[in-house]
Amino acid sequence: MSAFLFILTCGLTAPHSTIAQNQDIIKITWKTLQDVKFTEKYYKEAEAWFLFPNFGQSLKQLNGKTVEIKGYVIPIDAENGMYALSAFPFSSCYFCGGAGPESVLSLKLKKGHRRYKTDEVLTFRGTFQLNDKDINDFNYILRNAEEVKQ
Repeated sequence: MSAFLFILTCGLTAPHSTIAQNQDIIKITWKTLQDVKFTEKYYKEAEAWFLFPNFGQSLKQLNGKTVEIKGYVIPIDAENGMYALSAFPFSSCYFCGGAGPESVLSLKLKKGHRRYKTDEVLTFRGTFQLNDKDINDFNYILRNAEEVKQ
């Protein structure tokens, strides 16, 4: 099954559009985040090769905007409030299942959030940021993120 069909099956994308705008909040899907190409780049400070993102125009236009996206919560360090949001459940995500770096984003949550469980399917809202500088974070970051109550 293709990644796109898997996402559709899991209900993580709108059937007719990859971007829907509502009162300064832009609803995006994981298909939206596929507008990127990667090239290998050697980072001397880490003494390792990393995939360097070349973001498409549609992603550049979203940089700094308030967006909403639905996905699977992946705790990185729950004790310290570090979470990621993935297009796929933990067993199939970027870390374990071989999905690409465009299928995960870093959640920088507002203070006072609850503790999240692995693979909870939730929608989050925050300021979308592209990252092609910090190799210690994901290519996509959702800053001041908060859970959208359904």
